[in-house]
Amino acid sequence: MFTPRFTITNKILRNIGEMEAAKEVIENAPLVPYYEKQFKSEAIARTIHHGTHIEGNDLSLEQTREVLEGKEVVAHERDVREVINYRNVMKLLDELSAKRGGYDKGMLLDIHKETVTGIVNKDKVGVFRKTQVVIKDEGSGEIILRPPPFVEVPYLIDDFFEWLNAKEAKEVHPIIRAGSAHYVLVTIHPFVEGNGRCVRAFANLILMRENYDIKRLFSLEEHFDNDLAAYYEAFAKVDKLSKNIAARDLTVWMEYFTKVVAVELTKVKDRVRKISIDTKLRGKIGEQVALTERQMKLIEYLSEVGSAPMQDLRGVLSMVSEDTILRDLNTLMSKGIVKKEGKTKASRYIIGK
Repeated sequence: MFTPRFTITNKILRNIGEMEAAKEVIENAPLVPYYEKQFKSEAIARTIHHGTHIEGNDLSLEQTREVLEGKEVVAHERDVREVINYRNVMKLLDELSAKRGGYDKGMLLDIHKETVTGIVNKDKVGVFRKTQVVIKDEGSGEIILRPPPFVEVPYLIDDFFEWLNAKEAKEVHPIIRAGSAHYVLVTIHPFVEGNGRCVRAFANLILMRENYDIKRLFSLEEHFDNDLAAYYEAFAKVDKLSKNIAARDLTVWMEYFTKVVAVELTKVKDRVRKISIDTKLRGKIGEQVALTERQMKLIEYLSEVGSAPMQDLRGVLSMVSEDTILRDLNTLMSKGIVKKEGKTKASRYIIGK
């Protein structure tokens, strides 16, 4: 049975540590439902836009949003179709994530159907390739990837799913499993067209099914698209090690992939903290509360130092007046989040008990 080979390095451990810390904050923050819905909607739009843009789609993010909202957009028909298709892929992932049992190639084929319907000939929709393909650099024409012969594709796919469903593989961290799937499926290149979108969608499916979707508030595709050179370089470094997929060491790719996830989850964590109360306050307040960025800074500072006089809080929010800080403090006190100790100029503010 094929087994992805890699070494758990200090970089990977550090990245996973950052992911877990961010995951804990995001999943436990009492985020107002309105904001959670908004964040998820934005993340899906970015995923669809960047996921198709990587493959050459010319629509802007704003045009992508308009297509998703059912508005008419002046653009190439294929570009619009790719966006609509990838939206359907996102819906399919929701269905597949709820499906019981292990993973199977039918899931991958269904994702491919949704990805390329109306874009490629019907005989190439939802089926593995029956021709040899090569990937060339657009500028130089140099061959940068020579996928396995098409006759090997079904066997390589079966081998991959056997590993993914194996008991030993299920004990591997979801991010490592998703990263392994991402690299292996890209390398197999099972379809004539639509491989990148299908592979990234399948990697996301693994995260969703294994409780690592983090409320669907992030977009790895955005990170890949914003630095395509690093994305392709991470693949290339591993590809050079051996012509045999099973013999390659994926460590460099795993370091890159886990770092991308860590960076994106940290972004979400920081954003959540700015509009939501600290996790520790949830049980005390008993309801979800949306706060301003200034109020969040005050809470985080008081949580860290224990108590502080106005003089110190002016340093935290140096760009605003003392009157503005007082208004924010009064709002927090009215909600029972902050308390004031003392009535003189020496009074201090603390987190409410």
